Parts: sequence; C-alpha cells; structure tokens
Amino acid sequence: MTIEVLNPTTGEQLKTYPEMTTAEVDATIDATHDCFLTWRDVPFTERAELMRSAARVLREKQDNYARMMAVEMGKPLREGRAEIEKCALTCDYYADNAEEFLAPEPVVTEATKSFVAFEPLGVVLAVMPWNFPFWQVFRFAAPGLMAGNTGLLKHASNVPDSALAIEEVFRLAGFPEHAFRTLLIGSGAVARVIENPKVMAATLTGSTPAGRAVAGTSGNRLKKTVLELGGSDPYLILDDADVEHAAKACVASRLINAGQSCIAAKRFIVGPARRQEFEEHFLDAMRGRRMGDPLDEANDVGPQARHDLRDELHDQVRRSIEAGARCLLGGEIPDSPGAFYPPTVLTDVAPGMPAYDEELFGPVAAIIPVVDEDEAIRVANDSPFGLGAAVFTADVKRGEDIARRRLNAGCCFVNDFVRSDPRLPFGGVKESGYGRELSHYGIKEFVNIKTVYVR
Repeated sequence: MTIEVLNPTTGEQLKTYPEMTTAEVDATIDATHDCFLTWRDVPFTERAELMRSAARVLREKQDNYARMMAVEMGKPLREGRAEIEKCALTCDYYADNAEEFLAPEPVVTEATKSFVAFEPLGVVLAVMPWNFPFWQVFRFAAPGLMAGNTGLLKHASNVPDSALAIEEVFRLAGFPEHAFRTLLIGSGAVARVIENPKVMAATLTGSTPAGRAVAGTSGNRLKKTVLELGGSDPYLILDDADVEHAAKACVASRLINAGQSCIAAKRFIVGPARRQEFEEHFLDAMRGRRMGDPLDEANDVGPQARHDLRDELHDQVRRSIEAGARCLLGGEIPDSPGAFYPPTVLTDVAPGMPAYDEELFGPVAAIIPVVDEDEAIRVANDSPFGLGAAVFTADVKRGEDIARRRLNAGCCFVNDFVRSDPRLPFGGVKESGYGRELSHYGIKEFVNIKTVYVR
C-alpha cells in the first residue's frame, strides 16, 4: 500500500510514500518504548533545554514549513507561518512551566510524609488530522515529552511531509532519536498499534466516528484516551452587541484555514432587532476575503484539503437550500482547477437542514434567526457538539454569565472568537470529546497521578 499526496490547489500528484510494514511498525514501537526507559529519568532542566531548541528549529524553518503546509493541504502562507510560531510558543511555554506543573504536591495526613507525584506513563500514540498539521501535533507533543513520555504520531495520510518534518524538528533539536517517531500507516493499522502492550495511551483529534473507534479499541485494552472531536460552534449576537465588531470577528473565525477548523464559528444566532444589520456587515466582511492559490501572499482563503471534502460540503449546502435556506453569497463550485469552495453565507437556517444539524467543515456560514435571547441560548445548545461557543454583547457581566452558566461547551468566549492558547485548557463535551489539552490540565492527562504515603 502507498500513501498518495495530491496538491489540493492544482490536483497534481506530488509524491507517494510506501506504508510501513507490520515489522517496521513493531520495531518503531519497541525503539520508542526503549527510549522512554531512559528519557523518563532525564531532569526537567535538560528536557526544557531541548524543548527550547525545538522552538528555535521551528522559527528557523518557519517559511519552509509554511510552504509545506500550503502545498500539502492548502493553508495560506501567512496562516502557516502563524501556526509554526504558535507551536514554538507552546514549546517555550512547557519548557518554562512543566517542572512546576508536575511538582509533587504535599498533602497533610497522619503519615510522616504524604504527597501526590506525577510520573510519565510511557509511549503515547497521537492520531492527528490534516487541518493544522503542525499545531495539532505540538499541543500533544510538547507537554507529553516534557512530562517524560515518548510519542508516536499517526498523521493524516494527506500530510506525510508535515508528519516527517515534525519528527525532524525534535531530532534537529537534539532529542533522543526515538523520543518522537512518525508512523506512515493508514487508518486501518491504528487499532493494532493501540493494542500493542508497549503503547500506554492514545490521543486523537478528528471526527466523532474516528474518536469512537479509537476510544473503543483503547477501552478494550483499558488504556487512557483524550479525544478532541468535531464542533459546530454557535456565536450569539445579542441585541445590544456591537454588530460591526461581531460580524468581523465571526467572519475571521469562520474563514480560518478555509473554514476547516473544529473551533471555527459555524452557526450565527441573531434576533430580529439586529439581524438585517448583522447580515449586511457579515456579507461585507466575507466579500472582502480573497480566495486563491495559498502560495500567493495576497490570498486569504485557500482550497479545501481534498476534492471529496469539497464535494461533501457542497452537498450539505445544496440540501440545506432545498430544505428552505437562502443563499446570500457563494454556494457554487468554481469552474477552475483545485478543491476550491467560495466563502458562502446561508440564512433562514432551521432544524432539519444540514447547515443546522451537521458540522460544516469549510467556509460556509449558517445564520439562524431566533425571536429572543432565551431561544438563542436554546438553539446554541441544540447540537450534539460542545467544543466552543461565543456571545457578543455590550453587557460584559451578562455575557460572562451566559458563557459560564448557560452555554454547554468546553471553551466559551465573550466578544471575541474562540481560539486555543497554551495557557488555557482546550477540549469539549458531548460528541466533541473528552479530556483536555494545553495548560497544566493538559500535561497531567498522560501521567500517573501517584499517591506516596510514608509512615
């Protein structure tokens, strides 16, 4: 079997890679496990020095890696450079903070001494998607390696160059050769890796069906998992909101990575008092974005990562229009090469339409009219997903209350669009998954939280 890489901008085949054999996979797992046996005892100061070196490698090769992502999966160059910088910042963050996050916590008991220790688990498998080829991996790898674990990466099959480049980053930074390894395998080979007794845990970012598969296999082997799955993030525009600011923030979120983001804004919920004004500002902002070759610095929106994904998105748009949604902008596949789909705005979106019920993984916005704030909150929560949500209002205290108590999601923002940050925990509820990445919560997901009691 081979892994084929196509340029989504041109449809051109870039290269092919042979999938690793079973024997090669087993040998890589063995080597990564053997590395763990020594890596776990390396002092935090030495781990931190290597992690800062990884950040330097990322910054030195930033332009190369941004171009790699543009060619492999269509990310515009400026977004690619920003992604690499975010990875570097995360490396620095955990280099600076991991030792404190994992310091033993004393507990007063009847013992002479008792405390909680945080010890690494071992080899952790990461199953990662193509949409943020570097960032998704580093938000697992930086805390995982700093905690003393070693890592295996099964990346999406359309970004093998990125997968191998990430392995290269750690090697160039001076990490042990087998501290972080890439497995060039298909999805069908993942279960066998999880079942290997030397693999202690798994983390997945991807679709809900993929999450169920990984969770099922891991559960049968009683192995820890963290899942970050799909999202259909609602953005509430209340009657007292700064509508122009809200529309710009909503468009910025909706078009990140050509709309191919779990935490992109997807459903825009607005009452009758501000609906027309919001739609006008929203359309103006959407029209101001330029779609085209991601290697052209002037372009804001690249292609979809694959033609089949573009076609599935268009089918969701078509079926929503047939069910009664109105298309205000876009909605047609361009008559040109590449997997492009234009920024698209649907309004009058209602239950029973794909734009309401399903995740739209592309540059398509669904405007959902409601009668009042209570209905807006009900509609926001009327989704199987619960990753991110945002509310726009002039009353910050009211917005905070809605974000904290009334929106059922893992990340809730007020007057800004949802984004991940190494200083804050990231993850969802419901079919958006479980567990947390980033902050001190993320580094503790794959450690043994050990009680030590000394009489």
